[in-house]
Amino acid sequence: MTTAKIRKLVTFLDETRTEMGREINPPTRRAAAVAVIENPFASRYVDDLEALMVIGEEMGALLGEKCVTMLGIEPAQAQSYGKAAMVGENGELEHAAAILHPRLGKPLRAAVEKGAALVASSKKMGSMGQVLDVPLGHKDAAYVRSHFDGMEVRINDAPRADEIMVAVAVTDSGRPLPRVGGLTHEEAEGKDGLR
Repeated sequence: MTTAKIRKLVTFLDETRTEMGREINPPTRRAAAVAVIENPFASRYVDDLEALMVIGEEMGALLGEKCVTMLGIEPAQAQSYGKAAMVGENGELEHAAAILHPRLGKPLRAAVEKGAALVASSKKMGSMGQVLDVPLGHKDAAYVRSHFDGMEVRINDAPRADEIMVAVAVTDSGRPLPRVGGLTHEEAEGKDGLR
């Protein structure tokens, strides 16, 4: 049973096949799933944000699984992830924080199998059609520079004043043509979330 009142779900799949005249084989792929939900605390101050924390847990599972399905991969094949939320004008940044931080991570990690590294995140206030950037980082080793990235999502009619856009992004690879050095995906051990 879902606690969140979802107006719509929107998905994005980004596949890069060539870059700078070079073929990317296999293509790099990033998927994002976005839920547009009712903000139960719009236009009022509430001390206890537990209801949004429960919604965050639901969103981690729902959106993480949608991303993995869109990529057509097994959960263990996911390489990076990120999360973001945009609150409409009748909400506050703390509403985004309540969704993103206490509980969204655990079910997202289950959806991508493991996830030793912190989940990169961003939150903002916004209005309909505004861009939301979802930061990305390697799911098991934060020092893998080739996976420092981001994915942009935008929905023309969201968030409305009393809504929150909640987004999760997952990739099956890093950036196309990475060449800034550092730890590679193949070298990452994923034991401490850093290396």
